[in-house]
Amino acid sequence: MPIDRIPFPEVPQFSKRDVAYATAAESLRPFFKYEVSLDSFAQVMKDKAKDNTNRQLLVKELEQQYAGLKHTETALTQVQRLLESNAFTVITAHQPSLFTGPMYFIHKICSTINLARQLNERYPDQHIVPVFIMGGEDHDFEEINHTRLHGKMIEWDTEAGGSVARLSTASLAPALSALQEIIGSEFSPDDIYRRLQKAYSSHEEYGAATVAFVHDLFGKYGLVVADMSRPAFKASFRPIMEREIFEQLSQPLIEKAQAELTAAGFSGQAHARDINLFYLSPGRRDRIVFQDGVYGVLDTNKLFSEAEFRQELNDHPERFSPNVVMRPLFQELIFPNLAYIGGGGEIAYWLERKEQFAAFGLNFPMLIRRNSVLWIDAKSQKKLDRIHLDYRELFREPDLIIRDYVAKHSANELSLAPELAQLSDLFNSIALKSVAIDPTLEKAALAEHARQSKIIAQFETRLRRIEKTKFSDALDTIRELKDKLFPKNGLQERTDNFLNVYLEEGEAMFETLIEALDPLTEGMVVIR
Repeated sequence: MPIDRIPFPEVPQFSKRDVAYATAAESLRPFFKYEVSLDSFAQVMKDKAKDNTNRQLLVKELEQQYAGLKHTETALTQVQRLLESNAFTVITAHQPSLFTGPMYFIHKICSTINLARQLNERYPDQHIVPVFIMGGEDHDFEEINHTRLHGKMIEWDTEAGGSVARLSTASLAPALSALQEIIGSEFSPDDIYRRLQKAYSSHEEYGAATVAFVHDLFGKYGLVVADMSRPAFKASFRPIMEREIFEQLSQPLIEKAQAELTAAGFSGQAHARDINLFYLSPGRRDRIVFQDGVYGVLDTNKLFSEAEFRQELNDHPERFSPNVVMRPLFQELIFPNLAYIGGGGEIAYWLERKEQFAAFGLNFPMLIRRNSVLWIDAKSQKKLDRIHLDYRELFREPDLIIRDYVAKHSANELSLAPELAQLSDLFNSIALKSVAIDPTLEKAALAEHARQSKIIAQFETRLRRIEKTKFSDALDTIRELKDKLFPKNGLQERTDNFLNVYLEEGEAMFETLIEALDPLTEGMVVIR
């Protein structure tokens, strides 16, 4: 399949900061530690080795996590390699979106697998493991309870509270039925619906089901999937949580970084609080606050003295959960990690963390912007060819696409710009003559010029509107392609589920993505 790359600055859907980081803008250099390149990893490995990761704990917990899954030979081999001092990880992460949610869930993983392969080739004396971290404790249900397939929205409707990863899968039956109805009796590569249905019906908790499904898709590629909510991981994180609660280190450091980013022309991303941890209880996830010398759990009657809260943290670290401000520290403590691969929004909040990492004594990883992808299916490409439209045009606003398409393909001249220029010359001459007779007439001449220009502009619009009727079929096709490939004028990967492509391509989709998605090479990937 042809693979193109569009430079980030040419994609209007990307934010200013996203483009700046992806293109290595000097203005962001103070906010990250390593230049994004293969050569830089030699230094990252040296620095990360000083963190003294508890490899025995990591491997033990991952082995227990995989105990309930099938076909784990490749993944377990990867896990066991992490006991070795020369083994490291590259990590991406995402919340457990319904049936994986938007396509970039998959793009993240494929970019990470590609990077691990490159590093293993570049550094043969080391071993790099691609890891996907399944979140779920610090996300709202409304963020993960839907997905879009073939233009239809599938939603999970249930009473939700607390950690979304701990929600029961029993209420997923209607969503699974809706998915099956959309897929219908069409060819389903590798019986993907059966695999998905099995993952979500064989596990009582939603997070475990998501881990199982991602493992089913990518385990054979050497991907390790990790659920960070394991109590032993929380216990290992306890010293950092203790400092965050009783010293409240993060907020001033994050706010300082945000002020510096603002001065550099970028806005802040994450809202840091005095204490950036949640307290988990059955069906609840509530903020921890410190008020009037007492530690409390917001919106509950739970109150603790300092001694009592220290004891609570010591006895039940699993009840404490990092929010978006603390989550990066959590994963970097647990894993011997070299790099985080994330989207523009994720990189934005990581850029606020450099001094926070230093304060807690952890190495700040390399930050790599994941690949963004536009996948143009064969039917859509045929339509583009039929109407002689370059797919790059579809990145623009629909009205501009249609206007320029009609102008390009019309046999008639539709622009009245020459006439407007002649009108301007005419009224400039009138104004000069009028001023010589009576200076007060100049304003009248200018006003008449504006009125006549408006009439001509309106007439040009009328000409274009009439001419459009000759291209009705092509314009309908443009609108159809725009809606399909850029839903709501946004990027396909932010809206559509991967099944939109997988149901056509099968496992070849993953092979193509892993090969094409090199996160060390700047630019949006277009597959067609």
